[in-house]
This record gives sequence, C-alpha cells and structure tokens, in this order.
Amino acid sequence: MILYNVTVSVDLEIENEWVKWMKEIHIPEMMKTGCFNENKFLKLLNERPDVEGSTFAVQFFAKSSALIDEYLDKHATDLRQRHIDRFGNKTAAFRTLLEEI
Repeated sequence: MILYNVTVSVDLEIENEWVKWMKEIHIPEMMKTGCFNENKFLKLLNERPDVEGSTFAVQFFAKSSALIDEYLDKHATDLRQRHIDRFGNKTAAFRTLLEEI
C-alpha cells in the first residue's frame, strides 16, 4: 500500500470554504481518477501558536506505486491547478509518498 499524503496550511479566512470544497469537490475528483482506493481527511490538533491558519492532512491510499505514477502523469497537474485557481496563495501544500511496511 502506498500513501500519497498532502499536507496543507490554510488561511483562517477561507478555512470553512476550503474544507467544504475539499469534501464536496476535490476529494471526490481525486477518487474518480481510479488511482486510489481509500482516503482520509484530517486536521492537525497540535498547532503551533506562532503560526496563523490551520493545517490539514489529506491522505490517499493506492494499491501500488504504478497507480501513483498514473495519478501523477495523468491527473495531478490539472487537479492541482484547479486548487490554485480556486484558492490562490491562501494555502500552501507539500506532498509526500509513504510505503506501508
């Protein structure tokens, strides 16, 4: 199992809108690619007081690295651009791949 994890810092002023959009639009679009068989949407609880905004982890589980490659080759650019078009610089994301051992 391969975990594609996206950690996103979100400005407080758009947090509710962003969470709604993620649940109703973006996560379903990610799942429609057929590359992932499960997902989880989590909010960090141990925020640092010196950082404004909230941080979330959006996790997508794939059965193989080939499916991750397919997602990255065929879908990632378009889905990332939709996110940028919608929220601009009100979010900052980084992505990691983890393998279950």
